[in-house]
Amino acid sequence: MNSFQEKLYEHHSQVFTVDNVLHQSHTGLQNVLVFENRLFGRVMVLDGIVQLTERDNHIYHEMIAHVPLMAHGQAKRVLIIGGGDGGTLKEVLKHPVEEVILVEIDSEVIELVNRFFPALSGRSFEDRRARIIVGNGLEYVATTDKTFDVIIIDSTDPIGPGEQLFTASFYARCRTLLRRGGTIALQSGAPFYQPQQLDGVCARIASCFNAVRPFLAPVPSYAAGMLALVAAGDNHKALRPTMKILRERHQRLRSDTIYYTPEVHRAAFTLPPRFARPGAGKMGGPVYPEPTCHV
Repeated sequence: MNSFQEKLYEHHSQVFTVDNVLHQSHTGLQNVLVFENRLFGRVMVLDGIVQLTERDNHIYHEMIAHVPLMAHGQAKRVLIIGGGDGGTLKEVLKHPVEEVILVEIDSEVIELVNRFFPALSGRSFEDRRARIIVGNGLEYVATTDKTFDVIIIDSTDPIGPGEQLFTASFYARCRTLLRRGGTIALQSGAPFYQPQQLDGVCARIASCFNAVRPFLAPVPSYAAGMLALVAAGDNHKALRPTMKILRERHQRLRSDTIYYTPEVHRAAFTLPPRFARPGAGKMGGPVYPEPTCHV
């Protein structure tokens, strides 16, 4: 294998050169490929879709973790659905939280990341505050009697194992598990290619949360380089605190962030995930449907 071509989107794909294939298997739930690329380092692919690379995974993990936690400001208990690579867990544990429960459906993902990407999770799986559950996130949310300050849905796209985590009923159940002032964050694909997906996610979350706001994370290894994430909570201002509040909360972190800063937090909400086709606007050309999220 000299190259890997990701064909997630119709009419466009991206290609990575493959310097060395490190692992290829089927876990029983999904196909896994791990290879080395000279620009991105080691790359993990699940069911033909790039999930993470050594070089840029921190951008995604920092944004999906720190945005809701900084917005909350006093989170003690956090739930992560998915996130078997441990990257989001590592970022959450930088906060003065007391307990983090991570529910990952595929144990082999955890094993492979620990084997091929040890720096990604650091020693987060061994942290005394972390509890790792191998199981179905939908079932856990439906049956647990625990409540949380922040819930992070660190899932794959709504294809295969991740599809069940994008339903209105799942979001509604998550809402019942949140304590007063709680926040939730999740990824919603590339808005340049999938405006309808982002619009649908926002609509479903808005049916059970007072405030829903999309924000952007620039992740080069994802096609188009822009990933849409969504945060939801009690009110819009709480999701995007003032610079003064964000800087105070940022100083409490147990270790540094590489990409996330208070300035990036606010800017990520300022750049709406809306993209027009060439020729749109004054020339009267077609445009992509615009997400209806509250911005």
